[in-house]
Amino acid sequence: MADLNVDGMALAPGVVETIISIAAKEVQGVASIGPSGVGGLRSVFGSKPSTQGIEVDVDDDDTLHVSVRIDVYYGHVLPEVADAVRTAISDAVASQIGIPVGSVDVYIDGIQFAE
Repeated sequence: MADLNVDGMALAPGVVETIISIAAKEVQGVASIGPSGVGGLRSVFGSKPSTQGIEVDVDDDDTLHVSVRIDVYYGHVLPEVADAVRTAISDAVASQIGIPVGSVDVYIDGIQFAE
């Protein structure tokens, strides 16, 4: 994704993905964002949230379309987690950036067991 221009403000590609990553990770039941091994390594070293597994497209009407890949903790109801992730991402993008989210596609790539 190239720079996103909103009301005279340009956002670098990683900004939107970081907002999406944080919003999704805060949903109860979400174990990791993106490839399973990446989230654990990043959390150990304390770096910024992973944006791998997140794709953002902007259509001609400046509406975002988001795809996010997650792992879910065992025992959580998958459709409920996916719905909560959609809502969290839409709310975070709308409140922090001020642009509409047309769709959020959630792909559940795996199940993780709590430690």
